[in-house]
Amino acid sequence: MARNGPEMTEIISSASNQLVKRVRALGDRRRRQREGAFVVEGIQPVWRAVAAGWPIETLLVAPDLLRESAASAMVAEQEARGVRVARLSKELFQRLSDRDSPPGLAAIVRGRTSELKTLEVTPGAVFAVLHEVGNPGNLGTIIRTVDAVGGAGVILVGDCTDPFAPAAVKASMGSLFAVDVAHVRTADGFFDWVREHGVQVVTTSGRADDEHWSTEYRTPIAILLGSEGDGLPEDLIDRGDHCVRIPMVGTAESLNLAVAAGVLLYEARRHLVGSAE
Repeated sequence: MARNGPEMTEIISSASNQLVKRVRALGDRRRRQREGAFVVEGIQPVWRAVAAGWPIETLLVAPDLLRESAASAMVAEQEARGVRVARLSKELFQRLSDRDSPPGLAAIVRGRTSELKTLEVTPGAVFAVLHEVGNPGNLGTIIRTVDAVGGAGVILVGDCTDPFAPAAVKASMGSLFAVDVAHVRTADGFFDWVREHGVQVVTTSGRADDEHWSTEYRTPIAILLGSEGDGLPEDLIDRGDHCVRIPMVGTAESLNLAVAAGVLLYEARRHLVGSAE
């Protein structure tokens, strides 16, 4: 360990430090699930976690990298409130970071997901529902898009990737802390929930007759998308209220899942805003 500054603040410089080992270990899904914690990096995402009231276990700061005075002031305020702050050397933080230009701020955050029954279903609610999504980057991007359109939440159905995986957290750009993410084990559980709450389900398929912009959207609504490789199973398509396709006129055979979700979410928002005017 090195010591730095007038108050002799301890600076962690060794990769064998137990906290550093824990940060690395939380890259493993089983470890995250067992400990109920995950790592988030970046000034904006960490700030959003703090502002949203998520439990912060430890703030990780590299003083030689964190140049933003407002972020430094936020760290000092959190430390004064009793949040643990660990200061790392520039070199060690860079080794832990997956970014080309590490911002010097990260946090270990206590993870939490919502149960389906706790999601608020308002008259204008829009949900993105993902069946067995496997790519954490896609999931994080979809969470960010749901946040951008003012959506009511993301629902994960079946065996899905972890919303607290490093790639998902990074891609969400802090929206993970603003959007309710719920998980339901089975499709039956999801369809029981939509019947109970009167939620319209729009499914997606490249073979659908209706184009996405010609469908009548009504809220509350759930846009159900399948996994990246297989799409939605036919039995789930048949259980929806409407099935739509996104027209493709070029040579590409399919759209990236997160892109498709963005197209459909914004189209639903366009229809709903227009109907409210």
